[in-house]
Amino acid sequence: MSKIKCNHCHLEYDDDIMIKDGNLHFCCKGCQGVYHLLKSDGLDSFYDKLGNKTITPPIQADNDVEKFDTQSFEENFISVTNDGYKKIDLIIEGIHCAACVWLNEKVLFNTDGIIEANINFSTNKAKIVWDNEKINLSQIILKIRSIGYNAYAYDASIADEQASKAKRDFFIRMMVAVFATMNIMMLSVAKYTGFFTGIDEEIKNYIHIAEFIFSTPVLFYSGWIFFKGAYYGLKNRILNMDFLVISGASFSYIFSLYILFGGKGESYFDSVAMIITFVLVGKYLEVIGKKSAVDTLDKIKSSIPLEATIIEEGVKKVLPINSVKVGDIVELKAGEKASFDGKLISSSASFDESSLSGESLPIDKIKGEKIFSGTINNESVIRYEVEKTYKDSTLNSIVTLLEDSLSSKPKIEHKANEISKGFSLTILSLSIITFIVWYYFGIDLGFDYDGVNHFEKSFIVAISVIVIACPCALALATPIANLIGISELAKRGLLFKEAKFIETLATADTLVLDKTGTITKGKLKVKKAKILDNNIHKLNLLYSLIINSNHPISKSIKRYLQDNYTLQEKELFDIKTISAKGVIAKYRNIDGKKFNLIGGNIKLLKDNKINYKFDSENSIYLFAIDSKVIATFELEDELKDNAKETIFNINSMGINTVMLTGDNNKTASKVAKQLGIRNYVSDVNPIEKAQFIEDLKKHNRIVVMAGDGINDSVALAKSDVAIAMGNSADIALSVSDIVLLNNSLKSLEESFIISKRTYKFIKQNLLISLIYNAITIPLAIAGYVIPLVAALSMSLSSLLVVGNSMRIKLKNRGEINDCK
Repeated sequence: MSKIKCNHCHLEYDDDIMIKDGNLHFCCKGCQGVYHLLKSDGLDSFYDKLGNKTITPPIQADNDVEKFDTQSFEENFISVTNDGYKKIDLIIEGIHCAACVWLNEKVLFNTDGIIEANINFSTNKAKIVWDNEKINLSQIILKIRSIGYNAYAYDASIADEQASKAKRDFFIRMMVAVFATMNIMMLSVAKYTGFFTGIDEEIKNYIHIAEFIFSTPVLFYSGWIFFKGAYYGLKNRILNMDFLVISGASFSYIFSLYILFGGKGESYFDSVAMIITFVLVGKYLEVIGKKSAVDTLDKIKSSIPLEATIIEEGVKKVLPINSVKVGDIVELKAGEKASFDGKLISSSASFDESSLSGESLPIDKIKGEKIFSGTINNESVIRYEVEKTYKDSTLNSIVTLLEDSLSSKPKIEHKANEISKGFSLTILSLSIITFIVWYYFGIDLGFDYDGVNHFEKSFIVAISVIVIACPCALALATPIANLIGISELAKRGLLFKEAKFIETLATADTLVLDKTGTITKGKLKVKKAKILDNNIHKLNLLYSLIINSNHPISKSIKRYLQDNYTLQEKELFDIKTISAKGVIAKYRNIDGKKFNLIGGNIKLLKDNKINYKFDSENSIYLFAIDSKVIATFELEDELKDNAKETIFNINSMGINTVMLTGDNNKTASKVAKQLGIRNYVSDVNPIEKAQFIEDLKKHNRIVVMAGDGINDSVALAKSDVAIAMGNSADIALSVSDIVLLNNSLKSLEESFIISKRTYKFIKQNLLISLIYNAITIPLAIAGYVIPLVAALSMSLSSLLVVGNSMRIKLKNRGEINDCK
């Protein structure tokens, strides 16, 4: 019975079981359906990209897809973007090549309701963003299945388990190679000693056989990962480092087999084993280096509690953390870690927040204050109300940010990867040219070139060129340094959303700082208060107005009023927050009379045609009812610890510091003078702040902006790198690129120092790899390097890059001077 290829999957089947469709043949209705689907959607160029490769036939759609639309599945795996769309990470099964990635992305992009679909070919991980009003997840899964693939939710724990399994497999392969190579080395001692002292030909043959026995598992078992890497590289038309390693080892092995079976010359089974072993050991040490870089992430993950005790109608229940909802009351015993962000409902508590802020001293809290996930209850049993589920908690956000930053790539890494792709092809070409020149032009460096010996020498020189060249060091130069840099930053409470911001921060020349909550502690105290009309009813209206604002000034006045008066909240209407100015509202008394309430700065009063003169070096707050000023407040804020020293150190790095504030000029001038800041801009609203950032960028400045409030969010979004303090408003956090968990200006300084150190070591790594190749490749071409030494030096070059990157961790007393 003749075999016929299916027009879709390219698999061969007996002619009698094929479905005939005109001149087309399909192995099943699934393939037939997909073929016509691609034709009708104009995606039939997929088959040109697929070429002669085969793929898995479509999976028959079953009825298990309903689970993807359940509430529990959504809580565990689906998140919501800032635009209100749904987002999920999927693993797509059945992807074999770039054509498969192309097909899946094209089909998903052409599906109504899908906003984004990006698939990573190396991991098969797909990021899908969709509009749930137009399409649900189960329909997306069915769409993927309809074209011959399967998809399921990406689970980090499963991915970690697979990574651990892969690491164990790598270790076993390496140990097999090390064991075999050590035995080969002992045999080689006898062989090379006999070369100089004379050795019986029969004994020499026995040594060759023993070397063959030991080197074969090294090449085909331990070296399988290089065969696999080279195969997938070739499938995608890429000559990678794996191809260079395996081609050098394989050619040496084939030539040694020729010698073993009667050819003239020396065998190189020892070189085969050592090439694989040295590179394997080098790669394993790279894995260890990367592991140490992500230990911070592992420690955070391992410390996450899996269950929580909640109080429901007076009854205690233990629930999985993913089942706890906003509004639930959680009980926390002494020594336990909080899994959720919430509000303390017990009278007082003491928390260890060192895991987030690095602050070793316990933080005392009173009723109503915030509890952060990841912090530890120090003393008695307390209760708090959940304000954010675990999925949206501070702790989970840290884990997510770290995972994202560790997988992202800066511009310099993309450039290095592009260079390394062409590098392998260049080296292979050089190796072929070297062989031709040595063989046909009879280069003589003192060797006896007669027949086979001449071929042998030419062949070995060509192999040495392949083996000694190291695109691996070039490709490693950036990612290993970034991994260690991100890890060190995370240990200091600095969360980078993407690794690329290390490069931007390292090259930045301008730092723009908000004042309140960034330079100062944001805990203003009322220094002077003047109540012009001490009517308790009017003070009740002031109290009712300020509790509608989250601005630090309003919060401070609220505390002052609570400490000095017994007030009641009144019902207001038409409440409006005027950004960077204050709040206005209306009040209606029992007689139906309306009153206009205004609370804020001088600008707000002027906008409402109230002329009132008030001059002060401090922040001011004015309260007026129906155009009459009732109360004035002067507030003073403390500078953050080490603020002056930090600003001086940042300026010493060659970074121009600018303070940008909505406060009045006298207040801004006073703070700027205390800190030694020469450039400051005062009396600006959020739009003017953003415009100032844009103006700096128009003059080719690389701008870093640090802020903490809603009024900073537009300016943060306009900057090259946006830095938010850990206590920032949610909107400021959402547009930021870096989060300073401990709110310390010292951390801001450290972010510049570590970024600059990391970027410096990236450039050093690239220089090391380029110099290495520039020196060693000509030496190999000239015939001064044997494959054994080539393999060793290639591994050492990679280890040199890893070892140099580890220096990022070293503390240096002259760090600031190094950053100039």
